[in-house]
Amino acid sequence: MTTTTSSKIICDSVSPAGHRLTTFECVHPRIILAEVNTHKMLSKSSASSRAIPVEKMIARVLEDPYVPTHWGKNQKGMQAEQDVSPDAGKFAAIEWEAARDAAVEQAARLLKHGIHKQITNRLLEPFMFHTALVTGTEWSNFFNLRDNKDAHPDFRDLAHAMRELYANGNPRALDYGDWHTPLVSPSEAFDIVVTNESEFPDAVCKISIGRCARVSYDKQNEGEHPEKSIARTDMMLASGHMAPFEHVARPMTNLELAMFSQPKWRWVGNRWRWIGAEYHENGDSVVLPGDRTHFLGNLNGWVQYRKLIPHEEDILGARS
Repeated sequence: MTTTTSSKIICDSVSPAGHRLTTFECVHPRIILAEVNTHKMLSKSSASSRAIPVEKMIARVLEDPYVPTHWGKNQKGMQAEQDVSPDAGKFAAIEWEAARDAAVEQAARLLKHGIHKQITNRLLEPFMFHTALVTGTEWSNFFNLRDNKDAHPDFRDLAHAMRELYANGNPRALDYGDWHTPLVSPSEAFDIVVTNESEFPDAVCKISIGRCARVSYDKQNEGEHPEKSIARTDMMLASGHMAPFEHVARPMTNLELAMFSQPKWRWVGNRWRWIGAEYHENGDSVVLPGDRTHFLGNLNGWVQYRKLIPHEEDILGARS
C-alpha cells in the first residue's frame, strides 16, 4: 500500500472545566518536520533516523518513497502560486526518483564501510515518510497557519485533515483523577489495574508513555505487553528523555485551576486589553467578560505527567 500524508486521533479528552486535550498520530513527509517542530504549544514525539536500521530504511524508500504531489513552478518568494504543466510534473517525478536512487546507492556505500545509521540514514530523509505523535490543547494558531494557501502543500494537506478530524471529534469526558492515556484504551486500563493489582494511575500512565515512545522506532502500538512498555518508560526517565511524558495528562483540580489562572487578552479599539481587567472608556468603567487561561507548561487546564516529576527540566543535572 502506498503511504500518503494522513492523520488520526488516537486519544481525545475533555476535562470537567471544559478544556479539550487531543493526541494525533500523523504520517507526513520527513521534509516538513522542521516546520512541524516550530509549533511550541504542541508536544511532539517523532520517529528517529538514528533508531531505524539502514537496511530497513533503504527498503522503505525503494518500495514506498515520498514523492511530491505538488510540483510548484519556480518563482520569487516562499510559495509557488501555481504548479508546472502536467508534462513538466512527470519529468520532475522522474528526476526525483533518480535522486532517490542516487541517495540509496550512496547510503549503501556508507553502510558497506561501517558508517552508523545516525549518519547514513540522513541521506535518505528527503524520500521518507515520517510518523509523529502530536498532543495539545491549543490548535487554532496551528490550523490558521498551516491549513492555509501560503503553507507548504504537504503541510497544508496534513493540517486540513487534522482540522477536519478535530472539528468532528467526540472527546471523552474525564473526571478529576482520570488520565488522558494515548494508546491505552479505557477497557485495557481497567483490565491492567484489576489483573495486575496495579496502583492506578501510575502503571497505566507509564504504559501509555512507553508506547508513545515507540514512535522513535516507527512502530508504536496499542497492544504491547504492559511490562515492556513500563520498562521503556523507566529507561527513558533514568536517561532524561522526557518528551513522551508530555502526552499523558490529567485535568487540573479546582485548586490548580485557581493557581494557574490568567486573564486572556482581547483586541479592543486599537490595543490589547486583559479580559477581566478594568479600564475606562468615555468616562465609564468597563470590565471585559470572558474566559481565563490555566497554563502549566504548554497545556491549558491539564497537568502533564512530566510536570509531576521532580527536576523534570534537568533530571541528570539534579543527580550530579
